[in-house]
Amino acid sequence: MGTWGTAIKSNDTASDIYADFFELYNEGQEPADISKKLIKDNKDLINNPDDCNNFWFVLALAQWETKSLDHELYEKVKSIIESGQDLEVWRELDADESEIKKRKIALDKFLDKISSDKPKAKARKKKKFKEPVFEKGTCLTFKLKNGNYGGAVVLAADNRTSYGYNLIVSTRLNQSNRPTKKDFEKAKVLITSFDNWKNEPKVTWYLPDRFQKDHSDLFEVVDKIEVDKDYNPNGTEIKASFSAGWQHIMESVNSQLEYEKDKGETKSFALTELTKRKKWWKF
Repeated sequence: MGTWGTAIKSNDTASDIYADFFELYNEGQEPADISKKLIKDNKDLINNPDDCNNFWFVLALAQWETKSLDHELYEKVKSIIESGQDLEVWRELDADESEIKKRKIALDKFLDKISSDKPKAKARKKKKFKEPVFEKGTCLTFKLKNGNYGGAVVLAADNRTSYGYNLIVSTRLNQSNRPTKKDFEKAKVLITSFDNWKNEPKVTWYLPDRFQKDHSDLFEVVDKIEVDKDYNPNGTEIKASFSAGWQHIMESVNSQLEYEKDKGETKSFALTELTKRKKWWKF
């Protein structure tokens, strides 16, 4: 149980369940259906004596905030608080008495709060849809530590989720002159073998959030190439990580080139393996 305070939501369990509840609530689902799903999906928490109270407390809070507090759940929470059961859990987890006193005050206030009706249900928040930074097929160049130009290609622009991801593959481009469209079309994929990487293509879904403020000056758009393949952030078409740190596009190239000074060049494959669909017909 990761705990950082005595308030109802000041622990990992409560924070996660609260977030899950309101993510579904903001999508338009009904509180009763959300509660059933959370109970079904979190049996391990419910059966854990260290965490179960946190689950029931925050579920009651979420129901109260949405004017849907179930009477049976209210009575369950009331019994836990008035019996001192939760305080005993804290003692068993070696909380000091000053923290236990603060927890009791927090619990009493919480019970008092949910014992009266909330005047108005919490409003549902409209989901914000973020736009990808780059279009599919965009070729990006950047300066490497050695003074040469490197390159990366946008394999996908996510318009299916609300997150606005770009799927970007770093390439092995490493040349003194600014790369052209033809250079990208002939490029090879960067395979990472430095540190703990095990010969994995550097392919990552990047969030748009910090790009304009922190990273836009690092990249220059060269051109666009055709990308026939489709990639989905929720799909299994390719093994890829997720990040908001766009600098990793170039940092991986720098680290791999440095690693290869002693270890030799790591075997790679053509970028077209990720951009072109294989033709099933033969002439």
